[in-house]
Amino acid sequence: MGLSAVALGAVATSVAMRRAADAGPVTPDGEEARRWAEQELSDPVYDIAEPTPFDRIAQAVSEFFQRLFSTELSGEWGSAVAVVAAIVVIALIAVAFAIWGVPRSSRRARGQSPTLFGEAEGRSAAELRSAAASHARNADWDAAIVLHFRALARGCFERGVVDTPPGATVHAFARAAARVFPDLGDELEQAATAFDAVRYLRRPGSADLYRQVAETDAAVVAARPTVRAEVSA
Repeated sequence: MGLSAVALGAVATSVAMRRAADAGPVTPDGEEARRWAEQELSDPVYDIAEPTPFDRIAQAVSEFFQRLFSTELSGEWGSAVAVVAAIVVIALIAVAFAIWGVPRSSRRARGQSPTLFGEAEGRSAAELRSAAASHARNADWDAAIVLHFRALARGCFERGVVDTPPGATVHAFARAAARVFPDLGDELEQAATAFDAVRYLRRPGSADLYRQVAETDAAVVAARPTVRAEVSA
């Protein structure tokens, strides 16, 4: 993260003020101030300010059009140049969509929902997958199925493509996710049914059901979202 000396100084000053409030006045030298600033900026909270690739493209397009229409284009070629430039920009935007997919609410997705399908759950998708795999190794299929489906839903939330608000049901989530990943609609519904069977109907889980949910999760992870969906009843 390249920062100017002024920016580093500002951060270091902020850190020094906080430390002074806790431990009395502290006056760092130049090298220590830089080290403080780098430690402060390593805090994940600063990642939220990082622009996404789509943010950078949008900013570049905006600046391009501002320069284009603030410049005097004289002669009969003026309007033609503007039209061609606009077409080129639109084509570049289309290419960006093809490469990065639909813009995602990455900043919003950083904050995990405190509940998932009616229960407190603050773990990340990766943590839930790891826990599910641990239960699967012990042949505890009920817990493995439930945790891996939760990982599937949490992964969609982290990607910013499907919201899972408190009170959302697994089938409501599956319907919303099927709008985002239309080729996986049947698999998502079957995975939700497996979750319901072991979680609410108290039916015994199995290695096959666990494999079904895990494979659906892997397919969703590999798929490119087409839209962003809200979970509804």
